[in-house]
Amino acid sequence: MKYDNQNKTITTKRLVLRLFQNSDAETVTKLCNNYNIYKNTLYIPYPYSIEDALTWIEHHLDNYNANKSYEFAITDKESGELYGAIALTNNQKFNNGEIAYWIGEEFWGNGYATEAALAILQFAFEEKQYHKVFARYLESNPASGRVMQKLGMKQEGILIDHVMKENQYQSLIYYGIFNS
Repeated sequence: MKYDNQNKTITTKRLVLRLFQNSDAETVTKLCNNYNIYKNTLYIPYPYSIEDALTWIEHHLDNYNANKSYEFAITDKESGELYGAIALTNNQKFNNGEIAYWIGEEFWGNGYATEAALAILQFAFEEKQYHKVFARYLESNPASGRVMQKLGMKQEGILIDHVMKENQYQSLIYYGIFNS
């Protein structure tokens, strides 16, 4: 993982994590306007419009500069193709943050979420000096849990019937890892 503070990018073997631009809104809309993305995430609406994308992207730079959250586009290192997104919140009071991510369905199964999340974990611990990073996933999305396990995260708990998705209660499974 190589972090470039000036350009606000993180580079891995296959990926470049960079801030979103308004010009990404069309691709974000295409990737997120997908029922399978909606059903596996907490906050992405469906249908997903260009306005949703632009509103979401609007505050990324300000949040980054204020050290509130770091929201990156997951892109191909060679072609620049946009695969998805990964974010890290910054709870400065408690010196921790949450990782959240989504990958466009056509790119599932290539290890992009794991590669991006490993880089974000390193960014959190080495660059931002976090004590802990945590993540959560809907019980209906075990693939996300496998990403967390590959990061070395340990399950910390289950909030049973904690959220409602499509008129059904779902549990949230929490994972965490400490900066050793």
